[in-house]
Amino acid sequence: MPPHREPSALADLVGHVCPPFTIEVEKGAIRRFAEALGDRNPLRHDEDAARAAGHRGLVAPPTFPASFRPPVDPPWMQRLDRSRIRAGEQGFRLHRPIVAGDRLTCRLILTAVERKEGRSGPLTLLVQDLDGRDDDGAPVFTNRRVAVHLGAL
Repeated sequence: MPPHREPSALADLVGHVCPPFTIEVEKGAIRRFAEALGDRNPLRHDEDAARAAGHRGLVAPPTFPASFRPPVDPPWMQRLDRSRIRAGEQGFRLHRPIVAGDRLTCRLILTAVERKEGRSGPLTLLVQDLDGRDDDGAPVFTNRRVAVHLGAL
């Protein structure tokens, strides 16, 4: 059965794009993220190895955009009780590797709001795309993440 569209004010925000924010990718952040994952790839820790492989600097793990957050909560999250929010599915599309020294302009978009019935009651899924572009405007990544709100809205 297809998911039911949420008949709430949140559905009115589908397509809303938050103001852009900038991420300056730092080698220390790449190293810490890789360490947290247990990723021992030298491209993430050794600048000489990264340059020898043809990169300008350390290369971030593909899931690195999961750590990018806008400076202010988006309007659709401001309306929700944070204690009822859980992380759902997450996916990444990279157009090229993210490397130390990149300056990325990011935009967060609410792409869908869906209501489903879970084992313990209603759930609302908020599908969000975080899009990142470099200084030339070329796409670098898209991080699709789903926030799950437990209970009725």
